[in-house]
Amino acid sequence: MSLSNLDSTSSAERILFLLKTRGALKTTDLASLLQISFEATRQHLQKLQAAGQINGISVPSTGAGRPSQKWMLTDAAQRRFPDTHSVLTLQLIDSVEQVFGAEGVDQLISRMEASSRAEYQQACNQAQGLEDKVRVLVQLRERAGYMAQMQACGDGWLIIENHCPICVAASRCQGFCRSELQVFQAALGEQAQVERCEHLLSGDRRCVYRVMPA
Repeated sequence: MSLSNLDSTSSAERILFLLKTRGALKTTDLASLLQISFEATRQHLQKLQAAGQINGISVPSTGAGRPSQKWMLTDAAQRRFPDTHSVLTLQLIDSVEQVFGAEGVDQLISRMEASSRAEYQQACNQAQGLEDKVRVLVQLRERAGYMAQMQACGDGWLIIENHCPICVAASRCQGFCRSELQVFQAALGEQAQVERCEHLLSGDRRCVYRVMPA
């Protein structure tokens, strides 16, 4: 979702979206991105902080000046972004494990991986060149709720996922994360090398995959 999609929503909601997709930001950064005054931005931030949606963090100065402040989302604000059917998914995983054991869970993940691989490969095979394939893959992930973005990086590209709609399930069973990396590699084919360079479950703010020509 781009910022232009949020024109009809409140500035407070747009602030939460920016902090989700860009990480911690200063008040001046937010005012510039929102194209509103510093004072108006400060008032929105005060309300969000009072509501428990954001926290201020101190950032050391790069020079001799005083530390500056940036804003970041609280856990409560993170929960505003949906984790798709998280409770039901956990119940299903637990039920499968109770009945079929860990091997049954692995088979379930493998079946889901095969389905995603077929869908992604079919879509990417229609693209011309690796860059177009990456763009198609990012569009698929964006539609699936991952708040995905594509960014050039040297000779390759980054697939940036600012949100994980299956985070609860992935925390319970990391086979889901292993599966996603394999699906990406299969969709982009032998002409690409895919590696995960940031991982939400490892403590990073988001998941990021680096795609380089093989």
